[in-house]
Amino acid sequence: SAPLSRDLKGIRDQRMIDWSLLIGKNIDANVTCRKASDFQETKEACLNYIQDALLQNQWQRAAEFMISYLETLENTSAEKRIAAPEMIWRIGTEILCHHSKSSIDEFNYFADRMKNLGVKQYLKVCLEHVFHLLCNGLVDDAYQNLSLAEGWRYGEQTTAQDKKLKLIQAYKGLLDYYNWSQKREDNFAESVEQEMHTFFRQAAVNLKEIIKIPGVWDPFVKCYVDLLEFYEDYDEVRQVLSEYAYNSKFPPNPNAHVYFYQFLKRRGESKKTLMSVLKILHEIVPCHELMLEYNAMLQKSKKRKNHRLGLKVIFTVLDFAGWKEHVKAWSCLAKQITQILEKNHLDWVGEEWNSRKDWWPAFHFSRYLAKRNWQENKSLACEKALVAGILLGKEILADDTFLLVTLKPSVQKY
Repeated sequence: SAPLSRDLKGIRDQRMIDWSLLIGKNIDANVTCRKASDFQETKEACLNYIQDALLQNQWQRAAEFMISYLETLENTSAEKRIAAPEMIWRIGTEILCHHSKSSIDEFNYFADRMKNLGVKQYLKVCLEHVFHLLCNGLVDDAYQNLSLAEGWRYGEQTTAQDKKLKLIQAYKGLLDYYNWSQKREDNFAESVEQEMHTFFRQAAVNLKEIIKIPGVWDPFVKCYVDLLEFYEDYDEVRQVLSEYAYNSKFPPNPNAHVYFYQFLKRRGESKKTLMSVLKILHEIVPCHELMLEYNAMLQKSKKRKNHRLGLKVIFTVLDFAGWKEHVKAWSCLAKQITQILEKNHLDWVGEEWNSRKDWWPAFHFSRYLAKRNWQENKSLACEKALVAGILLGKEILADDTFLLVTLKPSVQKY
């Protein structure tokens, strides 16, 4: 309609003034972009110029072409006209975040205009605006923007953006948690405790809601658990973390099992309970740092099957490159292999070694690695040499005098 067209033109013209102020000089980009007679081709060409400038970090050049691209809001193609606000928002945000003459006030103005220009993207723009404010240390401004967004209503669009609204509320809960944690560090005067409890209630309500929705909500879960533990609501913590880790509707998430394990450990749960949690974590992430704790528990168990599982766990850990130079892991393997051989369970070692004998020698026991390990960390070199001596055999090691020098005396009996 004509009124809408005038409104859009007003927005475009206003933005031209703002962008001109931003780059600090007269803009001649319109001349470049209007050479083509066809509006569609002109704007496509203009967008290509902008993308090229962005890829080359030419923020000044991108800003100049952006002035002309704003006319795409009046595109005769309904599809392109609907898509235009999001495109302008994303490109404009990128430019304002990197342009040397950009300021927080200009970013705020641009974000506010974008919120009203594309109602379908309103809450997305709000969230990005909040993140930008937080990155600039403006916590109070971010909280105010979240509060305004929380009360946003726009007909059918309100229902369509229900999940985004819950995310807005969740981030508001995070900032309530932040304020609560700041108060926790103060002296516990009666007034401070009252403020803390207010922040606690506000944070708990919003954080609890978001973690009911299937997804990965690690920051929100950690904050909610911290709140509950502070007020000693341990039953609620157990329920929340158990649900987060084991609910099949949620995507697999190693951290969920880590949080549950850490909570149970803090509460002094039995080794059996702790091992049951780590067993699932091992299936998901066999190279997780907690596998050393899992291995230690298995070795201390009185059950022989747990000892065998412990050997598998430590072998699997060392299958990953991140553990290649971990002294404690190699020490655990060396100790376990030695104990197992002393108890004549050769088949346990053989079963693990058979699937690795074709690639572990080059991966772990090459001459180059042996020499480097010896130069950089003799403890590591000795532990690896002991394992290599047992797994590869004295006959093979005899061909490599350097490895023989690093072997511990205890290898000789094997």
